[in-house]
Amino acid sequence: MSTHVVRRRLDRAAMKQRVLIVEDEFLIALDLADTIETMGLTVTGFASGRDNALDFAPFADIALVDINLSDGATGPEIGRELSQRFGVTVIFMTANPEQLGGDTGRTLGVLTKPVMPHVVEQAVDYAIASRVGGLAAVPRELQVFPHHRA
Repeated sequence: MSTHVVRRRLDRAAMKQRVLIVEDEFLIALDLADTIETMGLTVTGFASGRDNALDFAPFADIALVDINLSDGATGPEIGRELSQRFGVTVIFMTANPEQLGGDTGRTLGVLTKPVMPHVVEQAVDYAIASRVGGLAAVPRELQVFPHHRA
């Protein structure tokens, strides 16, 4: 199923989704925001570390979370807290996926950087589908964590 078809099916639900970007590299964060906004979604905020991310958590549905941030390798902890405490669907984006370790909480999966914009779109479409019970193909670049596999 093409991304275009999936997006058409999810348009109504997708338009309501708010995305938090947890990334300390300014240019990467801006590129992600551009991709998200091009999809018709709202970027609810930018965070470069744990405190900022938790401030934005109540306003987010989906979060793209890097592992190594301005306050250290806090991404895994942030992702677990966003998903467990706030019900946010978390996709990790990192050049170092091995840093995630075994306990990923209820987070969705991980993309290995660098990530092309179309892959971000496909991963976010998949995240939306997982939130609203829709159908979407898993992008081959997204390593979905075992607790999220059908």
